[in-house]
Amino acid sequence: MKNNSQSIEKSITSRIYGRGRGSVFSPNEFLDLGSRSSVDLALHRLNSRGTIRRLTRGLYFFPKTNKLVGELLPSVEAITKALVARDKVKIQPFGAYAANLLGLSEQVPAKIVFLTDGTAKRITVGKMTIELRPSSSRLMAPAGRTSGMVISALRYLGADHVGAREIKHLRRVLSLEDRKRLIHDLGSAPAWMHPTLRQIAAD
Repeated sequence: MKNNSQSIEKSITSRIYGRGRGSVFSPNEFLDLGSRSSVDLALHRLNSRGTIRRLTRGLYFFPKTNKLVGELLPSVEAITKALVARDKVKIQPFGAYAANLLGLSEQVPAKIVFLTDGTAKRITVGKMTIELRPSSSRLMAPAGRTSGMVISALRYLGADHVGAREIKHLRRVLSLEDRKRLIHDLGSAPAWMHPTLRQIAAD
């Protein structure tokens, strides 16, 4: 039994190293190597030895270090990718975070919000909070596509703060394919946004 436990731990460690520092993962990703209890025990041991760190319940990360600042926290992208894989949900950047990702705002929010078709969750990582906020199927329809992020960002800015400058910027940074996709996803956007999305999508 002990040898089997050590074998599972060794296999998990090898897989974690293969994914590289900064990666985030859940116990579910190792269930092909052993039972849930065996996987949990192996991760607990690796966490106790400092090989990995527990981020929150059911999520761990393989820390990356910097000579000047020491251990670095995982990226928002790595954390949300692990959540999507673990919970089998869709997510969509929302609000100020979506605007920042598209270059429409320089503000980096302390609370990063994602819409989701799953349950509400909140994870605190250092001084940052990641919130998953349940949303309607209409708003989640373009989730995972750039068009969904554009709609979310413009909704955050509001009709009075979306003009020629924002349209010009999005026409420059979006691919032609992403711009054309905006027309397909008009149904997920409020009516006031339709003329703006058509201008962004225009040839």
